[in-house]
Amino acid sequence: MLPFILLGFIVGFLVGLTGIGGGALMTPSLIFLGVEPLIAVGTDLVYASITRIFGVLFHYKKGKIRHDLALRLFAGSVPAILLGSVLLRVIDKNALNHYLTLLLGLILVLSSFLSLIKGEIHVPIRPRREYLYLLGFIVGLTVQFTSVGAGVIVSFALMNLAKISPREVVGVTIFYGLALSSFSALNYAFLGGINYSLALLLIVGTLPGVYLGAHVNAIVERDKLKKVINLVILAIGFVILLQRMI
Repeated sequence: MLPFILLGFIVGFLVGLTGIGGGALMTPSLIFLGVEPLIAVGTDLVYASITRIFGVLFHYKKGKIRHDLALRLFAGSVPAILLGSVLLRVIDKNALNHYLTLLLGLILVLSSFLSLIKGEIHVPIRPRREYLYLLGFIVGLTVQFTSVGAGVIVSFALMNLAKISPREVVGVTIFYGLALSSFSALNYAFLGGINYSLALLLIVGTLPGVYLGAHVNAIVERDKLKKVINLVILAIGFVILLQRMI
């Protein structure tokens, strides 16, 4: 019981502070603690929704949420959510669980690696608001199967492709992540893929974590912290891939 509450606090703190780290840390951590991959994803989506509600409230008071960007991202995610709900019903559960951790590991390694070297990347793409819809679709489909993407991938894209201020990225990521995780969690609820008692334990820990993280947000250098978080995400991704190879 205590490990899950502590895990909720740590991940909640990171989400409140940086806007990233939710699905990327929670889902693999639950798998490491013995939770079935499919249940881990569904439970994480419920946990993430509650966490982001408080994150949005705290950041909204500071006026750091760009609703226009978040709504464009979510509009692109809606068809991906619908597609994901169909795929989750037609794909064999055992087959999905077999490949889920492998897919999760690949996404963690790729996204964290890109974030770590973002200062050396010069993407030959002119930033346009229309690209947000495509980004939303890609992330929406990714979240359906791994619960990862709303934070790590969106943060990377907004800062490096759209050239959005890191301070605004945090609020946008949390607001968009709330809408996405809430709708995605409904799919897993219908499939019976959520452990509600486990989600409650995580939420108990996350409330003080998000509150503390959001308040520390104004005084900590987020760029340095994000590098540490991405190193952790990268390590988790490699461990998952190594486990699938053994």
